[in-house]
Amino acid sequence: MKFVRFIMKNAALASVPKHIEHFSKFSPSPLSMKQFLDFGSINACEKTSFVFLRQELPVRLSNIMKEINLLPNRLLTTPSVQMVQSWYIQSLMEILEFLDKNPDNFKVLGEFVDALVTIRNRHNDVVPTMAQGIIEYKETFPQDPVTNQNIQYFLDRFYMSRISIRMLINQHTLIFDGTLNPVHPNTIGCIDPHCEIADVVQDAFHSAKMLCDQYYLRSPDLILQEMCSKKKKNLPMSIVYVPSHLYHMLFELFKNAMRATIETHDNSNTLPPVQVMVSLGDEDMSIKVSDKGGGVPFRRIENLFSYMFSTAPAPQIGERTRPPLAGFGYGLPISRLYAQYFQGDLQLYSMEGHGTDAVIYLKALSTESIERLPVYNKTTLKNYKVSQEADDWCIPSKEPLDLSIYKVPK
Repeated sequence: MKFVRFIMKNAALASVPKHIEHFSKFSPSPLSMKQFLDFGSINACEKTSFVFLRQELPVRLSNIMKEINLLPNRLLTTPSVQMVQSWYIQSLMEILEFLDKNPDNFKVLGEFVDALVTIRNRHNDVVPTMAQGIIEYKETFPQDPVTNQNIQYFLDRFYMSRISIRMLINQHTLIFDGTLNPVHPNTIGCIDPHCEIADVVQDAFHSAKMLCDQYYLRSPDLILQEMCSKKKKNLPMSIVYVPSHLYHMLFELFKNAMRATIETHDNSNTLPPVQVMVSLGDEDMSIKVSDKGGGVPFRRIENLFSYMFSTAPAPQIGERTRPPLAGFGYGLPISRLYAQYFQGDLQLYSMEGHGTDAVIYLKALSTESIERLPVYNKTTLKNYKVSQEADDWCIPSKEPLDLSIYKVPK
């Protein structure tokens, strides 16, 4: 019997490239926050969700799996990246088993929920494992700007794809597993139709403050202000959103703000507070986190969103002794992806010598909060084939200019 299962598994593995090729020809179908909400609260039908997901999940998985193969061979051969690839292949195989199953069978629907939970748990460590693969690559091979640019392009798309896949899985499992969320009983899956921004700000701040107090034995205070347009003067400062996504972004920003504040004012008895301004307009919900942590030079701003750059020593997976306010350096780039996932953004404005303002932009209307999804096509291929070309702007020299020499032709 074991031998038969072994043969069947090998046959299934052999067919994976064919399935990836097939499903990658389709574009993912982005959903709006309103569609997520309406489906979960009004038209919640497990059968409909099952039929949609058994097609949509292979499409999203296959689109990004095609891109993994475009990475440099030296990166693909690292043990960590190979492990991530094996997880994706296994998950795709498990979903494909449901393609021919009867959606009217309640047992099949229950098995599908169990399969999704298994897949979600399998992928829990995708971010640190892929990050470890990048570290292995950086430590072994010389770096060049073009390869780094390609890796940055891929990881933005890879992690965005992961966010979207987990969103679909979480919505289905949370709505149809038959249990209510005791902490947030009014949520539809993982979406709060009335997400109170100030509450999430307070939660994220206190979590970061607890870590900061443990490590530095002190922490800055919070000053929170709320503003809204005249049209929304008497309305609560809430939007339809995923509280866990917002918490993730704010927690990261508060950790950075606290660390910078304490290290800049190390010799001071008092710490300037971290200030948060929440503003609700007709189109945008904006959240500004301001600190007086000394800021960063303008030229380094974009580095803060780079997966190939970190201000902190790289931790090892499973390491428990690293400072709690630092890590792989992926906090900001992934936080920006969470903001961009529903058509928002996260931007940094810094004044070196003073401090930094980080602004999260979210859509105020659920109809405009639509998934931003990577799609594999010819344009994608072109982005991986970018080559090093001569710059069409003069690059400032670090050497003093010798005016005694004559100009020579280019």
